[in-house]
Amino acid sequence: MSTDLLIFVVVVGLRLFVPLLIPRFPLPAILAALVIDAADQTIFQNNTDLDLTGYQGYDKALDIYYLTIAYLSTLRNWTDPFAFGVARFLWYYRLVGVLLFELFDVRALLIIFPNTFEYFFIAYEVVRLWWNPARLNRRQVIGMAAFIWIFIKLPQEWWIHIAQLDFTDFMKEDVFGVSTSTSWGTAISENLWFVGLLVVVGIGIGFAVRKISRDAPAPDWSFNMDVDKTIRQVELAEVPDRPRSILSWYMFEKIALVSMVTIIFAQMLPGNDNNILGTVVAVSFVIVANSFVGFRFAQRGRSWATTSGEFAVMAVVNLAAALVFIALARSGDERLNEAATVFFVLLLTLIVTMFDRYHRVVPEVVFTRRPASESVATE
Repeated sequence: MSTDLLIFVVVVGLRLFVPLLIPRFPLPAILAALVIDAADQTIFQNNTDLDLTGYQGYDKALDIYYLTIAYLSTLRNWTDPFAFGVARFLWYYRLVGVLLFELFDVRALLIIFPNTFEYFFIAYEVVRLWWNPARLNRRQVIGMAAFIWIFIKLPQEWWIHIAQLDFTDFMKEDVFGVSTSTSWGTAISENLWFVGLLVVVGIGIGFAVRKISRDAPAPDWSFNMDVDKTIRQVELAEVPDRPRSILSWYMFEKIALVSMVTIIFAQMLPGNDNNILGTVVAVSFVIVANSFVGFRFAQRGRSWATTSGEFAVMAVVNLAAALVFIALARSGDERLNEAATVFFVLLLTLIVTMFDRYHRVVPEVVFTRRPASESVATE
């Protein structure tokens, strides 16, 4: 394997693997996903000679991938119904906006449907580092979401998607008054006022953090990034979600979520045939078939021992069906992106598996308050 290909495989592998840690380690995992997302193309451009012409589409698809897992982790970890409802609205609002943008290519849609969910998720998980986030009342939850939407995401979405400004070029040309080819060291050395500004901002942040720390209530637990060590949860196997019928709101949401994600992926990847109806029908068929198997399984009082076990079994079943579909397409005149088909099947299987494992109609959760020096074990 060449060095270029090795770097590519490692970076893309991280983009696929790191989001899988979000359900257990929400804050560090989603921040790591953000950093990798921001750095991947720079790494490729500076360290490889790869042709990145088609990577932009995959990059956007991988963004949706890690945000989808972040939403699924709220099913697992967020025990306040109101906060979860706000997160669900913000997620589907953005997902609809991205879908419309991919279908109609109107950039204004991305500022109308800003990605408030991501930063709201991060803010909520920051609270969880020390406190039970269920302490937040409805006014505080709405205030947090509104502040992020109005003062953070709207300006950011305008900057990126409407003005289409580059931060590096803006800082060098408009703030420091130098050319874009000037090194950062030279640009800053010629503008020492910027160093003073950073010092003032740092001092201001320090005072703000000190005031917040002084006014905040006593922590519910010591600093911890492992969600399972801060909240004792009743396992899904002990409180199973057993719909009385396969046709339910639960099924509708699952089909809607997976269909929108799959259509967005299909729009972003090369070789897309824009067969939206066909995608929805195929996704619905696979989900209903998988759910029927799971439904019969649950009716007999049985459940999957682990998420990975359920994913492995369902992936084999779904891949077998995909291979039959590919064989039929080869025998006819239909053109098919076989690699994308396999990728979508695995993606669909992962999302459905996590959705089923984490979904609860009525969550039953036990909170444990304790001294900050102790730890809370997961049942």
